[in-house]
Amino acid sequence: MSNHEDMELEQGYGADQIQVLEGLEAVRKRPGMYIGSTASKGLHHLVWEIVDNSIDEALAGYCDTIKVTIEPGNSILVEDNGRGIPVDIQEKMGRPAVEVILTVLHAGGKFGGGGYKVSGGLHGVGASVVNALSTKLEVFVKRNEKLYYQAYHRGVPAADLEIIGTSEETGTMIRFFPDDEIFQETLEYDYDLLATRLRELAFLNKGLTIEITDDRADEPITRSFHYEGGIKSYVEHLNRSKEVVHEEPVYVHGNRDGIEVEVALQYNDGFAANIYSFTNNIPTHEGGTHETGFKTALTRVINDYAKKFGLMKEADGTLSGEDVREGMTAIVSIKHPNPQFEGQTKTKLGNSDARTATDTLFSSAFEQFMMENPTSARAIVEKGMMASRARMAAKRARELTRRKGVLEVSSLPGKLADCSSRDATISEIYIVEGDSAGGSAKSGRDRHFQAILPIRGKILNVEKARLDKILGNNEIRTIITALGTSIGSEFNIEKARYHKVIIMTDADVDGAHIRTLLLTFFYRYMRPLVEHGYVYIAQPPLYGIKQGKNITYVHNERELNEALAALPENARYDIQRYKGLGEMDPEQLWETTMDPSGRQMLRVELQDAIEADEVFDILMGDQVEPRRDFIQSHAHYVKNLDI
Repeated sequence: MSNHEDMELEQGYGADQIQVLEGLEAVRKRPGMYIGSTASKGLHHLVWEIVDNSIDEALAGYCDTIKVTIEPGNSILVEDNGRGIPVDIQEKMGRPAVEVILTVLHAGGKFGGGGYKVSGGLHGVGASVVNALSTKLEVFVKRNEKLYYQAYHRGVPAADLEIIGTSEETGTMIRFFPDDEIFQETLEYDYDLLATRLRELAFLNKGLTIEITDDRADEPITRSFHYEGGIKSYVEHLNRSKEVVHEEPVYVHGNRDGIEVEVALQYNDGFAANIYSFTNNIPTHEGGTHETGFKTALTRVINDYAKKFGLMKEADGTLSGEDVREGMTAIVSIKHPNPQFEGQTKTKLGNSDARTATDTLFSSAFEQFMMENPTSARAIVEKGMMASRARMAAKRARELTRRKGVLEVSSLPGKLADCSSRDATISEIYIVEGDSAGGSAKSGRDRHFQAILPIRGKILNVEKARLDKILGNNEIRTIITALGTSIGSEFNIEKARYHKVIIMTDADVDGAHIRTLLLTFFYRYMRPLVEHGYVYIAQPPLYGIKQGKNITYVHNERELNEALAALPENARYDIQRYKGLGEMDPEQLWETTMDPSGRQMLRVELQDAIEADEVFDILMGDQVEPRRDFIQSHAHYVKNLDI
C-alpha cells in the first residue's frame, strides 16, 4: 500500500475498514471476475453498473431522466434526477451511506431488501467496482437542498464527503475515469454500442428519457430516447423494415404474485422468429421460464382458436411451437423481486413462478385479442398453417437431400479443394466468389490446413425464403456439406470440419452483396458458428504501390496516403488498384490475404443479437426506406464503392 493510501487510512479510516480496501484490492487483482473482462466489453460494463443504479431509481418511481456523456479523454458522466444517493451516516460503518456504497462491495440498497423492490444490474456488483477500477471517480449528490461532493482515487476517498453548494433539485451525478492499468487493451468508448443499449433500456422502461452525448468530437453528438409505448414501440421499431400481418401489436401488461409481466408481439411476413426476453432489464439470451411460459401459452391459444372456429380440421393435427412463431417479433419483459439466473453465462431465468405468471397473464390477454380481432386472428392462424406445410416440405427435402448424401459429410462436394489436415482446430476454409479467384486461391494456398470452396454467383437470400427452398439451392447445399455441421435445429458445432470459415470476396458492390448474403445465411441457420468466433472476413489489399520489383500492399485510402507520405521526395512509383481477387496471381494472393503471418482478417463478432437481427432485416428485407436510411447513416464507414 502506498504512503498516500496509508495517510488516507489515518485520516478517515479505522482498522475495521481495512477490510473495505482489501475487498476493492481483490477487484483490482481479478477484475474479470467482477466485470467479465478487461477488454472493450468490461470497459463498457462500467457504464452499465452506474446506469443501472439510475434505472433502479426509475423502477422505484423516483427518476424520469438519465443523461450519459462520453467526455474528451473517454471519461464518463452519468446524471439522473432521482432522490440522490443517501448521505446520512450508515450505522455499521460509521461513514456516510454514499461513501459506503462506493467503497464496499455489495453495499447498495438492493442487498438489504429494503431499498428497492426490483433491481436491475448485470451482476449487482455495483458502483464500488467501478470506483475500484477508475483512476478517479467523483460523486455529486443533490439532496436535502444541498450539493454534496466526494472524490476517490482507485477506490480510496481523497477526502471526506463535503457540502459544496445548495440545490433546489435532487439527483446523483457520477463521473469516472477508467484505469489504464486495468484496461490496457483500450480506453476508447464506442458511442454506437452505448447508444444501442441505452435505447433498449428506454424501450424497456416506458416514459423514461435517456440521453447520450458524445463530447469527444468537435461537434458533440446527442441522441435522446423516450418511448411512451415501451416494448410495444420496441416491437414496431424492430418490424419497421417488414410487411406486418396485423397493424397493431398485441400488448399485455399485468402483475401476478409480485411479478410484473409485459409482452408485446407482432407478426410479419418473414420467416425468422425473433423473441427477445428480459428480466429486470437484463437480456436473458438463453431464455428461461418466462420465455417458456410465453411460448406455451401462445401455441395453446392459437391451436384452441383455430379448432374452435373450424380453421383447422382434425386431420391437420396441431400447429407446433415452431409453426406459430414463424415471422414473429416478440418482447417478453418481466420484473421479478428475486430472480435466479442459471446457464453457462447466467443469462437464463430459472424461477418457476415466472413461467406460471407469464403463461396465465399472456394467455388470457391474447385470447381476448384473438376474439376481438378476428381478421388478425385468422391471418395469424393461416400463417402458422402455411409454416406447418412448409415444415413438412422441408422435412421431406431434408430426407431427400440426406438420401442423396448432401447433408452428410461422407460425400464432399466436387468443387471443394480440401486440406490434408483432419484437425479442425487448425483447418480453415476460404469461401471464394468466382472460379478465377478460386483457381488463384487453390494454387496459392497451404494445402496442409487451407481448403478452398469457390461459389458461383449470388447465393439465395435466406431472409426471404423458407428452409425447403433453401435446401434446394445448390450453392447453399455445397456450403452445408463442406462445413459438416448441418443447419438449423440439427446444427452441431462439434462436427465443424474447420474452425475458421473465411469469406473472401472482391472489394466491390457485388462482393459486398455476396458477403452479406453469406453472413445472413450463417447468422440465421448456423448462428453458433458466429457465436463461437469461427467466421472471418478476409481483407485483401485495395492498392499495391510498385517501386521497381518491390510492391507495398495497403488496405484502404488512409494506409495509402500514409505509405505515399513516407516515400522519399522524388521516388518513382506506380499505384495499382485491385478491383477483384482474380487480378492477383497465386503468390500475391498468398502473400497479401492467405499467409497467416501477414494477412489481415476481421472476425465476425456478435455484440448484440437484437442489433444483428435488425441489420439483416434492414439490409436483406423488402422495405427500401429503412435500408436507404441505414446506408445513409452509416455512410461514413463505407469507402471505395464502385457504383
